[in-house]
Amino acid sequence: MAGHSQFKNIMHRKGRQDAVRSKIFSKLGREITVAAKQGLPDPAMNPRLRLAVQNARAQSMPKDNIERAIKKAAGGDADNYEEVRYEGYGPGGVAVIVEALTDNRNRTASNVRAAFTKAGGALGETGSVGFMFNRVGEITYKPDAGSADKVMEAAIEAGADDVTSDEDGHVVLCAFEDIGDVSKALEGALGEAESIKAIWKPQTTAPVDEEKAQSVLRLISTLDDDDDVQNVYANFEVSDEVLAKLSAA
Repeated sequence: MAGHSQFKNIMHRKGRQDAVRSKIFSKLGREITVAAKQGLPDPAMNPRLRLAVQNARAQSMPKDNIERAIKKAAGGDADNYEEVRYEGYGPGGVAVIVEALTDNRNRTASNVRAAFTKAGGALGETGSVGFMFNRVGEITYKPDAGSADKVMEAAIEAGADDVTSDEDGHVVLCAFEDIGDVSKALEGALGEAESIKAIWKPQTTAPVDEEKAQSVLRLISTLDDDDDVQNVYANFEVSDEVLAKLSAA
């Protein structure tokens, strides 16, 4: 299994759920505020805000929190957040991309650099690992959206590029520029998605053993805990056996 999602699930199971939810809501709120500030404060007229609100609802973020984040931007009293991307190498030569929304570049850069250094990795220049990833759209559905065949058929009709289905749900991938059209078509066939977002998908993966996997997990956990960090992507791959050990530890 490759990527970040299964490790994030492990961390969420191990962490205190209230603390995890609070941090998720904080990050979602920041994205909503930035989206509302960059465009119109109406989700119907602002595609980025519409996606941010939809993802917040999928995480059961209270309606009051969502409306408060939008009003904060509309009222002009929101902090000025910048979108920043960091790239580097983690343990075992794993390539890592970190996306952040920050009101203090120096603070965020220092924290991200410290996380890489502590994990035995190194923060590089922008572009140092980005060429190893593709920017694509990811649309996820819960298992009850339908059978694997039904979702596959809907995805093909919608113009998606790839679909994977398992007991955790369905993941549909499409070209970055087609996110809006594909997600709209899928909604017509399958209902509202659990999440819709742009991700960095590794072109190839770097296999890691149990020791390196634990180190990568610690790095990702440290980065995820930073309030400024929105998303972390990595190109590691671990065996199902190692994954089972990490889940049980």
